[in-house]
Amino acid sequence: MEDFKTLVQARRSHRKFTEEEIAADDVRLILRAALMAPTSKGQRAWQFVVVDDKADIEKIADAKDMGSQFMKGAPLLVVVLGDPLANDCWVEDGSIAACSMQLQAEDLGLGSCWAQMRGRGLSDGTSADTVIRGVLDIPENMSCLCVLAFGHKADERKPQNEDRLKWENVHAGKY
Repeated sequence: MEDFKTLVQARRSHRKFTEEEIAADDVRLILRAALMAPTSKGQRAWQFVVVDDKADIEKIADAKDMGSQFMKGAPLLVVVLGDPLANDCWVEDGSIAACSMQLQAEDLGLGSCWAQMRGRGLSDGTSADTVIRGVLDIPENMSCLCVLAFGHKADERKPQNEDRLKWENVHAGKY
């Protein structure tokens, strides 16, 4: 990518991926971006589970009723976890790490999309957390914030349109 301004403008959610696997070096760079993300008090208390098993990907995609089926076409998922009792900023810390991973993926020419899991679930009342915890043997103290899907882009998306930025939502000094 040419510069950060271009990277931010180019990063769009991609929900369609080719079948091509992601190179191990690229996976490592994506995870490196997460591990370098700033955290509250430097706690670095998040945890990440890398999933490339197709059967597990399918089960995770079915962890909530809507908005996650696209993950079934991704070659790689990263589950972002935190311990709410150990870190009151786990949502913020996990969100920063997730965004860092998505920006790194874009810089590598890869697509990504965030699937919200915290507070989501199935119509029978089962939480997405419970489903994902069962699939990946995650300890009870950990909660899932989101799952990021990564892959080689199977579609083209135009960069963000500068003319559609909502500058009216920015307030200087006071609201």
